[in-house]
Amino acid sequence: MTTTRVEHLVTSGLFSLDGGTWDVDNNVWIVGDDHEAIVIDAAHDADAIAEAVGDRRLTAIVCTHAHNDHIDAAPALAERTGATIWLHRDDLPLWKQTHPDREPDAWLVDGQTIEAGGADLRVLHTPGHAPGAVCLYDPGLGTVFTGDTLFQGGPGATGRSFSHFPTIIDSIRDRLLSLPPETTVRTGHGDSTTIGAEAPQLQEWIARGH
Repeated sequence: MTTTRVEHLVTSGLFSLDGGTWDVDNNVWIVGDDHEAIVIDAAHDADAIAEAVGDRRLTAIVCTHAHNDHIDAAPALAERTGATIWLHRDDLPLWKQTHPDREPDAWLVDGQTIEAGGADLRVLHTPGHAPGAVCLYDPGLGTVFTGDTLFQGGPGATGRSFSHFPTIIDSIRDRLLSLPPETTVRTGHGDSTTIGAEAPQLQEWIARGH
């Protein structure tokens, strides 16, 4: 029996929305064992991600949300590996901005668990940064993959289309702050943190009524 582990890859590319384009570095997470794996957020470079997966069976490409920088490499990676692309249905309008001719293969539903390589990723619907944003919590690994919902230093951006600041604060309060404080937060961009490290500032925002 091989050990379930989390691997980290940083890819670089462009984020485009509302007529603007920015250079970004994205975190790509690979969760699994020596035999099979899941990719969380196939960003920018399908070749680099496939190389990191290696000869393991890639069972799923899970999209934390459908901003282009988190999904642009998903169809190419799926075609190459046979993996299923998962997205929350509420983010389909955003997905279609990037991939108008190719829908996701399956819809993420709040509360479901996606399993592979010993990982059990529980889907937490956390709208706010995007309508269909999700986080993926694995109690056994003591980690939550938050996409762009929660970063080191606070919540994700809500200044563009399809986003809403009070909603993201509600999502973080209701779905993330209840997780054990030692839970590692693995984000869509930048450094990891923990629920406990972020809680004091988040509680201040909540107390101020967002």
